[in-house]
Amino acid sequence: MRKRDASTSSKRKSAEQLTKGFRGIFFFLFGMSGIINILALTGAFYMLQIYDRALTSGSLSTLLAISILALGLYCFQGIFDVIRSQILVRVGARLDKNIAPIAHRVAIDMPRFGFSTAESLERGRDVDTVRGFLGSQGPVALLDLPWMPLFLIFVYVLHPYLGALVFLGGLILAVLAIATELMTSKLSNSMQVAVITRNTIADSNARNAEILKAMGFAGRAVARFNRANADHLDLQTRTNDISGTLGAVARVLRMILQSAVLGLGAVLTIQGDLSAGAIIAASIASARALAPIDLAIGNWKSVVAARTAFARLKETVVALAEADEPMELPSPSSSLRVENITVAAPDSGQVLLSEVSFELKAGHAVGIIGPSGGGKTTLLRALTGIWPVLRGSVRLDDAELSQWHDEALGQLIGYLPQEIALLNGTIEENISRFQEKPDPRAVVAAAVAASVHEMIVRLPNGYQTQLGSLGASLSGGQRQRIGLARALFGNPFLVVLDEPNSNLDAEGEAALRAAIEGVRQRGGIAVVAAHRPSALAAVDLVGVVQNGRLAAFGLKDEIIGKSQVREVHPAKSPSKEALVKP
Repeated sequence: MRKRDASTSSKRKSAEQLTKGFRGIFFFLFGMSGIINILALTGAFYMLQIYDRALTSGSLSTLLAISILALGLYCFQGIFDVIRSQILVRVGARLDKNIAPIAHRVAIDMPRFGFSTAESLERGRDVDTVRGFLGSQGPVALLDLPWMPLFLIFVYVLHPYLGALVFLGGLILAVLAIATELMTSKLSNSMQVAVITRNTIADSNARNAEILKAMGFAGRAVARFNRANADHLDLQTRTNDISGTLGAVARVLRMILQSAVLGLGAVLTIQGDLSAGAIIAASIASARALAPIDLAIGNWKSVVAARTAFARLKETVVALAEADEPMELPSPSSSLRVENITVAAPDSGQVLLSEVSFELKAGHAVGIIGPSGGGKTTLLRALTGIWPVLRGSVRLDDAELSQWHDEALGQLIGYLPQEIALLNGTIEENISRFQEKPDPRAVVAAAVAASVHEMIVRLPNGYQTQLGSLGASLSGGQRQRIGLARALFGNPFLVVLDEPNSNLDAEGEAALRAAIEGVRQRGGIAVVAAHRPSALAAVDLVGVVQNGRLAAFGLKDEIIGKSQVREVHPAKSPSKEALVKP
């Protein structure tokens, strides 16, 4: 119970990080809004003095003095309004600066847990939404709303009937604001889901542009996008219709109310209960009293969007805070142990790998073979920590992967995925994993280990060659060998290669074999998943993964040399004899 309370308290504190340091700014803005609203009474007082003092006395000096005073007060109001606006803009920029890196970090992790790219990128858009809202008229309306009673009191002092009329008008407009919230809230949530669905389809189409063009079904892909876009437009139209209609009604009611105030004021003046200047003053004050409600209704869509985005950002911060900060551990040097791991696909929850166990010592290289869809890539994703395990553990020198910080673990692991993903940058930046000041000797050493140094230096700009989006300017084999150099950069203890020779020619396969042998010679561990036997030339052990289980594990000659794969219990590690370094 105490642990749960501590966890809840930790999450609450993490969520409070979003507004840390902003509370004092909020109270300052609230107080400044009070000053601005008091100064907004200048127009009403000015009209009251003009009609009831200057005109009745016929004194030009009185008129001049009143006008100079009003002009000064208007200037102060404008200055405070500008300051408030600039503070809100800077609060948004500060929030962006503090939260955007956290949101982007979570966005990077989300696809590992089954979220689409579009859903992941929404975290960054949430930051933009909140920052944009803080620079709009929405916060101004919300800051001015609490000061409405100031104007109501002023009108009530002029005459109770006028005060009651303005109060009734404000109540009606408040009901319209509540109705806008109730009618658009559900639609806004549905619209957000529709936006993500549409963007997911658009992202998928863009990533597969070559296939759509070559195989001639771009039209059907566009039609699929159009259907998703139509759903989004329908929800957006309905939302805008509601907020626009209620906003228009609110504006009409406010104009009617202003006219009603003038009319009632005229009646009271005729009866001798109100002065002519008070009629104008009451009209100005009533319009100013109801303006924040009118403005809030007109900007309610942005208010709802910002509130939803801010709620997701709080979830983002809490999600990142749930991970404990691990203690620094010494670099592993002796073993990789896989203990009864079960792994499921993050998006569907379907179990893809069950009860897999084996152990590798420093200097070993294992080839993972088996039919397509048997679980080879799933196993490799679990070994690198990309996919979390449901049960069991992956250990480097007896410590689970979760006991290392991501940055530290990244220095211990080299990974080459099936789909070579090179980032938009130079070859040097990609090989060095975008270190700020990489050691050029380490970059070249990794390229030499992958036998790609000569190919790189033949390029016009060498290591400074810009790869562009996804490294599309290079061939598949070149991308794969640069990806291998990136995996070898820094001499990581564990090197995991998924189909590393799928795009390689004979020269590239020789380079791959030499790279695996280099990992073994320096006391590292290599895990290689492959269909082509040439990728297994440098391994000493072989594991057979099929139907989500480890069907066999042992010495390469022992496993591949037999006509039928020897079955072993998947929960047991291979014998010590099978793990003896040849």
